[in-house]
Amino acid sequence: MTTRAEFLGEIRREMAKTPGAFPATPALRPARPAEVAETIRRELAERWPETLERFRQEFERVGGVFYRVGSIDAVPGVVGRIAREREARRLVAWHPSALGRDLVPPLRSEGLDGEAMPPGALDDPRARQALRERIAAADLGLTGVDLAIAETGSLVLVSGAGRPRSTSLLPPYHVAVFDRTALVESLAQVGVLLEAWHAGEAPAGRGAAINVITGPSRTADIELTLTRGVHGPKEVHAIFVEAPWRG
Repeated sequence: MTTRAEFLGEIRREMAKTPGAFPATPALRPARPAEVAETIRRELAERWPETLERFRQEFERVGGVFYRVGSIDAVPGVVGRIAREREARRLVAWHPSALGRDLVPPLRSEGLDGEAMPPGALDDPRARQALRERIAAADLGLTGVDLAIAETGSLVLVSGAGRPRSTSLLPPYHVAVFDRTALVESLAQVGVLLEAWHAGEAPAGRGAAINVITGPSRTADIELTLTRGVHGPKEVHAIFVEAPWRG
């Protein structure tokens, strides 16, 4: 019988074979996370081009597809092209209050059958179930991004009013839209920002889930045959918008 020490030792030996792996070290919780978060934001305002380029490299390395456009008005055209190339028609999107812009009308002009999420929670269980079924039947899920982590090419999405997590998890194609305000350099910075977000009383409408998405869903069976899209989207697309559009 394998002991716990032997089991963990085998994991460490296998992890040591992975090229590019970096050692994990614990980070101290800042005494004033809001002040540290503000410093991070101020510094990133100057370094965002380099941070974006690293995010692009890491995002593509984990299987994501990256786009860059000048303004939010160009996003529907990109999404429409993604949909046509995949013969996708049905789209669900975060509510305009969560996304920062109502993109459903221009997406309909691109030939998509689009639906925005309701602005808040649904009290009726039957209505919630019906909404979940419509999301599961959609081809594309369009969301914003709360944080884009350059170090790992990951997208961080916080659930809440108008932004159910199922929008990014159930459709086979996930399209995420973000600007420079979402960029962070490292997981350590993410920890500081999360501490700052959760200081004090939670704002109305904040959900309970924080999803960290690193590339498409991947699942391997016992024979290590890799399959995409079994437990989430089989494709993840990120559209960077150069001009911030949210007030």
